[in-house]
Amino acid sequence: MADKGNNTVTLLASGDIGPTIDPVDQLTDLVLPTLRNADLRFGQCERIYSERKFANKHGYCHPRQASIWKTAGIDIVGMANNAMNLGPEGCLDSIEVFRNMGKQVIGVGKDIDEARKPAIIERNGVKIAFLGYCSVLPEGAEATQSKAGCAPMRARTYYERGGDPNEASQPGTPPNILTVPYEDDLQALQDDIRKAKQQADVVVMSIHWGIHMIPKTIATYQPVVAHAAIDAGADLILGHHPHMLKGIEVYKGKVCFYSLGNFLITSPNKLRTPSVWSRWGDFYWYRLDPESEYMAPDSKYLYPSDSRITMIAKAVFNKNGVERVSFLPAIINPQAQPAVVPPDNPKFKKILGYVEWLSDVFPHKLKVDGSEILVDASA
Repeated sequence: MADKGNNTVTLLASGDIGPTIDPVDQLTDLVLPTLRNADLRFGQCERIYSERKFANKHGYCHPRQASIWKTAGIDIVGMANNAMNLGPEGCLDSIEVFRNMGKQVIGVGKDIDEARKPAIIERNGVKIAFLGYCSVLPEGAEATQSKAGCAPMRARTYYERGGDPNEASQPGTPPNILTVPYEDDLQALQDDIRKAKQQADVVVMSIHWGIHMIPKTIATYQPVVAHAAIDAGADLILGHHPHMLKGIEVYKGKVCFYSLGNFLITSPNKLRTPSVWSRWGDFYWYRLDPESEYMAPDSKYLYPSDSRITMIAKAVFNKNGVERVSFLPAIINPQAQPAVVPPDNPKFKKILGYVEWLSDVFPHKLKVDGSEILVDASA
């Protein structure tokens, strides 16, 4: 799969990684041959790795469970997400775990300067800069000059009545939900990208953003941030957080994956309770198909059907920027193992149709190219 020319670099990028059920390395069994055929691999870290005692805290893992990152061969770890859920101690412990494994960590640090510092990696004479940001950010989780945390890209939320004049007579009609990025955060993000562009041939931005567990819907701040990042020089955007795929947009010849979904991750047993999936009230309801093999007692992957569809983003870079962008459709099985779907499998066409539906509000053009689905950047 990797383009072996001396002047190109192939990146494979995935969604959330962080299994909590041992043995964790088995989750890579079906996808490892694919991952090995790349020059660089990026993964989104959904967990905190520490030997400290964080009793009954969701998202905490023992450092031994970080072995999956080594097994999968991930080179760049995006941590601008849940890294501060257990405070600065858990965040700094996780950074140390990854650095001791020889991994590059982006989006977090002991202070804001480190959190905003790009990881610059050179392969085959091509320099690629990686930056990470977080929009789904609890108060106090942002890094400062004197505190560890994430590189922030925050947004404010506003509610307004919809445009239909009849809505006033329909009690309970949902309002329009508007989100607007923090100007200071957006300016800092653009400044970081411009500086990184001076140091590298390609800039890749990872961002933890969007609407959790609701199919397709994109928050209004997201395209604003995506376009601003590309205007500043970002060549590829890798989105995370929703635990399911979201749309693909082409803007000024650059590709934004709004969410790469899940990848190598297990789910806690509490997700077997249907009420968990309806806890957001009337916004969505999931039927967890109790007869499904995913609900079997030995299942490690209890997410709903939209979260079982995933992809691996693939980008080929050269000294002039991005040569091509595509993705490999994949399915996550009940044992939480992702597997790339070949083009002769009927699921390949179904995943293509699903991604087309997710992306139909954005400029884009997808076409099958062998075992990959090419994102035509001229769209």
